[in-house]
Amino acid sequence: MIPVYEPDLTELERKMLCDAYDSSWISSKGKYINLFEEKFSEFLGVNHSITAGNGTVTLHLILRALDISDGDEVIVPNFTYIASANAIKYVNAVPVFVDCENDSWNLNVKDVEKKITNKTKAILAVHIYGQSVDLDPLLELCNKYNLYLIEDAAEALGTKYKGKMVGSIGIAGSFSFFGNKTITTGEGGMVVTNNDEIAKKIRKLKNQGNSSNVRYWHDIIGYNYRLTNLQAAIGYGQMLRVNEILDKKNKIAKWYKKYLNHELISHPPEKNYSKDTFWMYSILLDKKLESYRDTIMKILENKYRIETRPFFYPITEMPMYKMYKDEEFINIEKIYKRGINLPSSSTLSEEVVKYISKSIIEVLNEVVKYK
Repeated sequence: MIPVYEPDLTELERKMLCDAYDSSWISSKGKYINLFEEKFSEFLGVNHSITAGNGTVTLHLILRALDISDGDEVIVPNFTYIASANAIKYVNAVPVFVDCENDSWNLNVKDVEKKITNKTKAILAVHIYGQSVDLDPLLELCNKYNLYLIEDAAEALGTKYKGKMVGSIGIAGSFSFFGNKTITTGEGGMVVTNNDEIAKKIRKLKNQGNSSNVRYWHDIIGYNYRLTNLQAAIGYGQMLRVNEILDKKNKIAKWYKKYLNHELISHPPEKNYSKDTFWMYSILLDKKLESYRDTIMKILENKYRIETRPFFYPITEMPMYKMYKDEEFINIEKIYKRGINLPSSSTLSEEVVKYISKSIIEVLNEVVKYK
């Protein structure tokens, strides 16, 4: 089976992990926590990088540090992984969902402005599948209405917006290191910010609200959202190879564009303001094949041993979020039933990508012939 994603780990990461293990510093203290954070800050060009237990809790920490709470509204795309919305609910705020752009799959800026009210406190921009949101118009809205811009860059490590790393542009950015992300620590996340006060609050919140001066003195309710030294050791090793990993993913995208040519397939959108990393190489089937999408995926798995994944469902289709659906999300409805995420690991070879592409074309031709 060719998996949709697998971690790209080498002897270097194993060496770092064993070093952390041998040091006996296996919990949330140890040299690799600092090394990982420092290397991440250097790569993104930010003042502060703060490790955390996973990508979801990094969003929770950011919202808490910004004092977003009961009744506050946060604008978020309806087309994203559910963690983006869940974190808003964790602080008892209200998620306000917006449609995506038809040509970028990211949140629709025009829809954002329509949804701003006097209760709006932040815009949570998600760089979907490694493709950058057009941030300048959002920054203009934030300045106009005195809002925070939070970047959910869980899927977009290394993606650039007008030459700047995404995640580093808003008030704070969130990254995930789950096993299927560009770099991994198994589970893990990182908050990045250039704001000293926010960084200080997040470090306190993630460590049970512990005082930095008096041991076991807690003056706020915090959380145990810490990363372990073992995980950070893997992450540091991954960051030593991050440019190599990103270069390989760029090659994989070029190979898919070269070999996967079919009139009933659209490739990922690319905008002139963005240098994307193609965390997932994602395609859209033609509208006429919408009802065959799942069948195509099953054939790829059962006959050709190729694992694929569907696009995210609109969050407002989920039982706990249906109450927030106050309109039709026209562009999301056009794409989510037709989207397929293809194998995208940086471990893929050109021959494997060629085989995947050839197999998809064969299946499409059979479906069209049968249809």
